[in-house]
Parts: sequence; structure tokens; C-alpha cells
Amino acid sequence: MVRKKRKKKVGSSGGLGVRYGANVRKQYEKVVSGMKKPHRCPQCSSMSAQRESVGIWACKKCGLTFAGGAYTPVTKLGIVAKRSAKGAPSPEVAVKTEEE
Repeated sequence: MVRKKRKKKVGSSGGLGVRYGANVRKQYEKVVSGMKKPHRCPQCSSMSAQRESVGIWACKKCGLTFAGGAYTPVTKLGIVAKRSAKGAPSPEVAVKTEEE
């Protein structure tokens, strides 16, 4: 009786073979699979934003092209920067309040 060989289910890390260790391959698989799935567009809120190149994201529905992270369109540092920029007054406003 001849048994058929089964192919192992591997994702995008299958091209790495047995190299680099299991944990590195798992991290690579997680990053690449998350990068390739559709993301939410900041303008039209549809799940149609995809990566064009490193840090460049484009919405297939509304055509918006925007900058983001290398692997995700929104990064934790970007969220913190946007929050701090929103709460901080502009330099012109700060000068006017000191003069009054």
C-alpha cells in the first residue's frame, strides 16, 4: 500500500523553508498576512485600502492615496502624534494669548 504524501499548509513564509527558526517565520507570517488584507479607508470608511508600496496606501473605492506605516496603514506612534497635534495650540495662538 502506497501512502500519498501530504503537503504542509504554509502561508507566505513557505518560501523561507526551514531557515531562520520557527518564531521568526511565525512573526513574518503574521506581518505579511496582516499587510495583504484590506484595511479601512480613513476617508470613506470602506474596507478597501491596500498597500501600494512601503508606507503608501491607496483606497480602491474612493481613490484616496495616503501615507501610513510600512506594514499597517495606522501605527501606534501615528495615533499618539495625531492626538498630541490635535490638543496642542498653534504657535500663533500661543503668542497672541501671551500679548493680551
